[in-house]
Amino acid sequence: MKDFDGWNERKKAISASTFDDYVHAREVWWCAIGVNIGVEADGKHDHFERPVLILRKFSKDAVLVVCLTSSAKPDNPYHVVYSHDGREFAAIISQVRLVSTKRLIRKLFSMSEDNFMRIAGAVTEMIENKRPPLARGPRRPSGR
Repeated sequence: MKDFDGWNERKKAISASTFDDYVHAREVWWCAIGVNIGVEADGKHDHFERPVLILRKFSKDAVLVVCLTSSAKPDNPYHVVYSHDGREFAAIISQVRLVSTKRLIRKLFSMSEDNFMRIAGAVTEMIENKRPPLARGPRRPSGR
């Protein structure tokens, strides 16, 4: 059961807060992603957080991020696997989103240039429709 009520209370506190830190592309932060719908990546723990990679900073208030996971799925074209501190992780490039910097909780590390460029390149390929979709059964009819 998802804790939408708990997330709503946490979201109100986040909305009332200010972000006084500095953030840059290539940084990995814990981010209050929240409780989401369907296949959208959820945050975990008391802060409804998960690690994200900063892809681009638009302003002091807004950044483009991609959600990260420790459950890498190498066969999934939307999981870009990378190593950090001897462990394997993945950027879930289908989970790209704009977030307010108010959601950023604490910086974890700066990603290597090589890993960042591979992930950013994969996001670009996905947007340009150069990555294959997952084959998951018949397609739905387009008329809703």
